Amino acid sequence: MTRPAHPSSTDPADQPATYGEVFGVAEFRWLWLAQLGSVIGDQLARVALAVLVFDRTGSAGLSAVTYALTFLPDIVGGPLLSGLADRYPRRRLMIGCDVARAVLVALMAIPGASLWILCVLLVAVQLLASPFQSARAALLPSILSGDKYVLASSVSNITGQASQLAGFVTGGTLVAAFGAGNALLADAVTFALSAVLLRLGVRERPLPGSTDARPGWWPSLSAGARLVWGDRQLRYLVALACVAGFYVSIEGLAAPYAAVVGGGPAAVGILLAANPAGQMVGMLLLTRAAPARRLTLMGPLAIGSCAPLIGCIAEPGLWVTVALWFVSGLCASYQLAASAAFVLNVPDAQRGQAFGLARTALIVSQGIGVLVAGAAADRWAPSLVVAAAGILGLLVAAGAAYGYVGATRQPA
Repeated sequence: MTRPAHPSSTDPADQPATYGEVFGVAEFRWLWLAQLGSVIGDQLARVALAVLVFDRTGSAGLSAVTYALTFLPDIVGGPLLSGLADRYPRRRLMIGCDVARAVLVALMAIPGASLWILCVLLVAVQLLASPFQSARAALLPSILSGDKYVLASSVSNITGQASQLAGFVTGGTLVAAFGAGNALLADAVTFALSAVLLRLGVRERPLPGSTDARPGWWPSLSAGARLVWGDRQLRYLVALACVAGFYVSIEGLAAPYAAVVGGGPAAVGILLAANPAGQMVGMLLLTRAAPARRLTLMGPLAIGSCAPLIGCIAEPGLWVTVALWFVSGLCASYQLAASAAFVLNVPDAQRGQAFGLARTALIVSQGIGVLVAGAAADRWAPSLVVAAAGILGLLVAAGAAYGYVGATRQPA
């Protein structure tokens, strides 16, 4: 059995979808509004609890540790809980996760709760994000097909990044105005609102395949791992996604790099914003290309996400560096095509588990990249470390792109 060839540019199916077509689907509009609530809620919980811990202890270290705890559950929840999206109706699972998170965050707002209880509740809230995200990723291709799905993924990615920024800003504002406890209550409301939107606007769909013999936790996890590792296309798509570990490493070097080029705190913020801003612009541009063209551009763009970083070896100054990091983000928009190709190449019955494994690989690669780059910058100049990350990332991206092209030319 061979995979179907990509449609030609004259095929109507190869024409890019429009935002009007995507938002013209009522279910997607409700799903998108629910996403806004969930993502902003995630950020509110992080900011409010970090401030609450600092107010109680006066320790910047404990506050930072509390904030770091919000990322660790993704590593565990990805492989262990994402399979729930293949065992339970996805809409129902998303609603259940939102309701549970609303209750847990409301409990965090109870005055006088001990710090260790707050941390346990926070970890539980973040663990529920994994099955929610996997269920949403598996449900979206059932709502929108073809290039509408790809464009909807772009809208979701851009919305996610914008909602995170809005959540940070809103979280700080709410905490300053009303206190951490009230901010957590507002956070609980965002999760409850997301559950209501899903309940009212998204139709329940039966799970694909037979419902008589759903695999257990371990069979689902091992089957998902075999699927991703055993399929060459999926394997190289995950490798392309993990190239992010190289170009995201610059986030951990923004502060020392800004010091080298003579910038202050404002320069750190500008450097941190350059890559995400480039990604948002890049995704908007990439969705205007024909679907087959996006797959062709995926490899070159992956290489381009790392190549500009090599120019930092010359320490070109703040604004040239911002331009280089922006171009890196512009090319990093290839992640949209890679993610869409991955989801569409996975059988519907295993999409939740497979997506969770791929998401975990992406998060781990990013964490390792930031940690290694930070440790290296203690010994070598930040500009040299950034350039080294660019060189290594370019080599990995080239290898993954070459492997993916070879895999698409062979029978499945």
